[in-house]
Amino acid sequence: MDICAVCFTRAGVELAEGLGIDKIYAFHKYAGKHISFTGISEIMPVCWRHYKYILFIGACGIAVRAIAPFVVDKKIDPAVVVCDDRGENVISLVAGHIGGANRLARKIAEKTGGRAVITTATDVNEKFAADTWATENNLYITDMEMVKKISAALLNNEAVGFYSKLYETPDGLYSDGKYGIYVGYNDLKPFDRTLVLVPRCIVAGIGCKKGTDKDTIKSVLDKVLKDNHINRNSVYKIASIDLKKNEKGLVELAEELGVDFDTFTAEELNSIKGDFTQSAFVEETTGVDCVCERACAANFGKVIVKKYSEKGVTVALGENVNEL
Repeated sequence: MDICAVCFTRAGVELAEGLGIDKIYAFHKYAGKHISFTGISEIMPVCWRHYKYILFIGACGIAVRAIAPFVVDKKIDPAVVVCDDRGENVISLVAGHIGGANRLARKIAEKTGGRAVITTATDVNEKFAADTWATENNLYITDMEMVKKISAALLNNEAVGFYSKLYETPDGLYSDGKYGIYVGYNDLKPFDRTLVLVPRCIVAGIGCKKGTDKDTIKSVLDKVLKDNHINRNSVYKIASIDLKKNEKGLVELAEELGVDFDTFTAEELNSIKGDFTQSAFVEETTGVDCVCERACAANFGKVIVKKYSEKGVTVALGENVNEL
C-alpha cells in the first residue's frame, strides 16, 4: 500500500512499525532508522505529493493544521487518517470515500483493537455511498455535485434508481426514482437527474501516418467516440503496433488522457483470431492487415467499433470485459 506514517512519539513509531508501514516519518528524538523531522512543515509537501494514504499518529489538531494548506479537492487529495499512539481511536479525516480513508481507518482499527471514527453521513446511517462504490469499482465519477444530491436523497429515504447492463443493482437502490445512477460507457441519462459512472474498459486501437500530430489523432478519436455515444472517460488504454511505440502524437495523446499506451509486434497482432477489416496497403507497410482492430483485440478486447479512417488516422474501439 502506498502509505506513510507521521509519528511524534516513541509509542507512535512502535505502532506504525507494528502496522507494517515501511515509510515512517518520525520526530527527530524518536526517528532512529526512520525519516527524521524537526518540524512538520519540512515533510508535508513530500508526503502530500507522493503518498496515496497518510497516517498521522498523534493529536488530531496537529494533523488538521499540517494538512490545511494542501487540501484541494476530495477527488485528488490523499486519504488522511489520524489515530492516537495507542491505536484506540482511528479517525477518518480527509477523502473518506474516494480516497479510501474510511476503509483504511477500519482496517487499522481492526489491527489495533481500537475504534474507527467515521463521520460521513452515508456511512453513519448505513446508506449506499455512490463515490465509495465508484472508487471500489474503478469507475469515473462525472459529476461530484450529483453525488451529493444522490447522497442527500438517500439520507432523506427517497428512492434512488440504478441502471446498468454491466453491474447488478447494489443494495439500497431501485429500478426507478427521481434521482438515479447509470453505470456504463454509453452517453445515457435514463433518469430525470442522473449520476453517470463510467467504467474504464474501452481500448482505443489507433494507427496513423508517421508524424501525425496529437491534436489530429485526438480529433479523430473524439469523433469516433461521439458518433458511437461512448464517453471518453471510458478509454483506459491506447494500443497500436510496435512500429508506433515512439510515435510522438500517440505518446503525447496517451499522456494527455492519462492512459496506458501499449504496442504489439506484427507477429503478435497477426496471431489474433477474428474478422478484421483488411487493408493491402497497411499489410504491405506494417506486415499486419489491420492495426487498429487487431490492437483492440490484443488487449483481451471485443471489437465494438470497427475501423474508421480520416486524416491519415485509423481508430477502432474494443471493450475489455476483464476491466469490469
